[in-house]
Amino acid sequence: MRRRLLLSYLSLAALVLLCLEIPLGFVYSRGERERMVTAAKEEADSVSAYASLSLSAGRAERELRPRVLMCAERIGGKVLVVDSRGRPLATSHELSARESRDLAARPEIAAALGGRSTADVRTSTIGGVRSLSVAAPVTHGAELQGAVRITVPTEAVSARIHRVWLLLALAGLAVLTALAAVAFGLARWISRPILHLERAARRLAEGSLATPVPTTEGPPEVRSLAATFNQTAARLEHLLASQRAFAGEASHQLKTPLAALRLRLDNLEPDVAGHARAGLTAAMTETDRLARMVEGLLAMARMEESAGTREPVDLDRVCAERKRAWTPLFEQHGVRLVRRGEFVGQVLAVPGAVEQIVDNLLSNALRASPLAGTVTLELRSAPADRRHHRTPRPAWVELHIIDQGPGMTAEQRHRAFDRFWRAPDAPKGGTGLGLSLVQRLTHASGGDTALRPAPDGGLDAVVRLQTATPPRPTATRPTRPAHRGSPEPAHS
Repeated sequence: MRRRLLLSYLSLAALVLLCLEIPLGFVYSRGERERMVTAAKEEADSVSAYASLSLSAGRAERELRPRVLMCAERIGGKVLVVDSRGRPLATSHELSARESRDLAARPEIAAALGGRSTADVRTSTIGGVRSLSVAAPVTHGAELQGAVRITVPTEAVSARIHRVWLLLALAGLAVLTALAAVAFGLARWISRPILHLERAARRLAEGSLATPVPTTEGPPEVRSLAATFNQTAARLEHLLASQRAFAGEASHQLKTPLAALRLRLDNLEPDVAGHARAGLTAAMTETDRLARMVEGLLAMARMEESAGTREPVDLDRVCAERKRAWTPLFEQHGVRLVRRGEFVGQVLAVPGAVEQIVDNLLSNALRASPLAGTVTLELRSAPADRRHHRTPRPAWVELHIIDQGPGMTAEQRHRAFDRFWRAPDAPKGGTGLGLSLVQRLTHASGGDTALRPAPDGGLDAVVRLQTATPPRPTATRPTRPAHRGSPEPAHS
């Protein structure tokens, strides 16, 4: 913004200077030319009058040449007087025989012998004068006695005109330099509070809210905008803090009565009649579901409070650990958990996010998988976009958790990340918070998540995370699709 303001000021100033100085230079050049021509004509008329008197008195041979020499010395040029036939009578410089014969054929002398005063002026490209020849007739009454030609040197006038153009250019440059200094200060004064607002808005987008911007700099409109921004940021911080506090406190307050309720239901089980055991079991199931929902709310509240700087996380190690932790539970439900893919190295994520992402996706896959089904945990390196990355290594890693359950429709996959939303035919026990938590953790880690239909049916949950280091130089296994009924685990 500062550069644009400075450029606009300087462009406007340069346009004004050009509109003023160029016409001024041409007016000065034209005036100098006209003054020079006028002076030469007056000098020619003076010599013409003197020559007329000398010729009339018969003293031309004695008086005319000294007068011509004196005039030529005064003007620093050349003076020539000819008779009515074009023959030289007096000259300030030597003439060759050919020049003497051709004097009458010269345009200016021929015009003067015809009774007309002439001026032959040639101008340079910027209005200066290169050469000037003036001729005037010598008359006595109605009698034409001859002509006078004066040639004036023009180097001094041209040098003076060039000097004026140079002074105008230097003056314009000095004005532009001074204006640039003033414009830079003005642009800095205007843009500095806007830059503060931009940095504050960036910090606000990154989650840092308690950083007010100065309200005493810049124009009144910018100061008013800064004050409004501070009020908005403070109100937003208060609202977010209140929301997080409410979610955390409400979840904590619910944990104790839920635990007490679960304990009372367990104590009632021996005393419940057979026909009422189905209702007791349903109540215990809903209590467990409510407890998991409270835990999910607590996890989301803690994630919103602690989401901050991303750190390198060894995704291979995390996936191996979570596979070992979940394998007994999968075997207990008659579902196989296999790991496929390649070694991908480290990814960038907020602390603890990858573990929660994998746990929630595996929990959902386990509930959706049929008996003797297979859940595949697969890691893939997504190729980098070479239009934006010069390094050949992958810039993203994809974590796939693929189940063989009933899957979802396109509309259900679109709504699956909403809080508390559950598919109509979803298994009992879900809370509707798992995928929402996965999406929030992924976005906080700078990645994205999506649900896709699996190639052999079921659902493919994909999480993309940015790599932190190049892949480790170890052997990789080719990625092969899992076949129903005969999965081949790559490693444990």
